[in-house]
Amino acid sequence: NWLRALPLADRGLGVTQHGRAALAVSLFAAAVALASFGILYLPVALAAVVGLYVIFDIVPLRQVYDEVEWPVVILLGSMIPLGIALEQSGGTELIAGGIVGLAAGLPAWVILTVLMVVVMTLSDVLNNTATAVIGAPIAVDIAGRLGANPDPFLMAVAVASSCAFLTPIGHKNNTLILGPGGYAFGDYWRMGLPLELIIVAVGVPAILVFWPL
Repeated sequence: NWLRALPLADRGLGVTQHGRAALAVSLFAAAVALASFGILYLPVALAAVVGLYVIFDIVPLRQVYDEVEWPVVILLGSMIPLGIALEQSGGTELIAGGIVGLAAGLPAWVILTVLMVVVMTLSDVLNNTATAVIGAPIAVDIAGRLGANPDPFLMAVAVASSCAFLTPIGHKNNTLILGPGGYAFGDYWRMGLPLELIIVAVGVPAILVFWPL
């Protein structure tokens, strides 16, 4: 309609509308800036951007519902109660106690490293958001047992839960490239294992510098 042309077949082609593209980028950048300076809460800022996208017809209203990632919404709705259940049933305390016991007598940074490795491993078989939901209370419990600042432990969970490199099921991006790339299951850990080791080696010192124990 914008080109005043009659499409005879849907060929998956798109024409960049530079005016709207600039407006879309500007609105999104403004939302991120407002959230970064603490003027607006990030979910509120991004929700406002979506509303403005609809008002300016950047995203047609009829497409908004279709573009919502409902599996992610349902997953979060399922995993948050699971995280609460682990905490209230003592499961979080049990896991935290096991990690602390595993590294008993060792420095706190060693326990931080162990936590990061455990969360990374969990993220390889679970969705990264679900892993963070489960790992966050464990991190807080470990920090409480050690009498340490919880921030580095929470940051370790945030980083590790996003490092699902060993399997094609740890993240949807891994799954999407499995077929088109002609990869096998074993190809992931061959590249992913060295990458995760590098992240642990770089991430732990960096976390301790910016979020001291």
